[in-house]
Amino acid sequence: MSDDDEYVYDEVSGEWMPASELAARNAVQVVDAQGTPLADGDSVVLVKDLKVKGAGSTLKQGTVIKTIRLTDNPEEIDCRHPEIRGLVLRTEFVKKR
Repeated sequence: MSDDDEYVYDEVSGEWMPASELAARNAVQVVDAQGTPLADGDSVVLVKDLKVKGAGSTLKQGTVIKTIRLTDNPEEIDCRHPEIRGLVLRTEFVKKR
């Protein structure tokens, strides 16, 4: 920690702390259906059959989705599938591979 760090007041703990430390403490972690943390680039497996609206197809349980990207919403991930572009899945339906 250097002397020129920006400090902010944390109302919950009642302490002054570096802004970077407070941001890390308040960061929302994205987890799969089993509670395993997810990160950009992870591969996931579907835990249930999902009907995809607008595509007219169903993604079957056990389908592997590679290279996911996290979104602003901790309950959703952005991913690609060969048959479906712009696919967004809820984290409750996937588990980390």
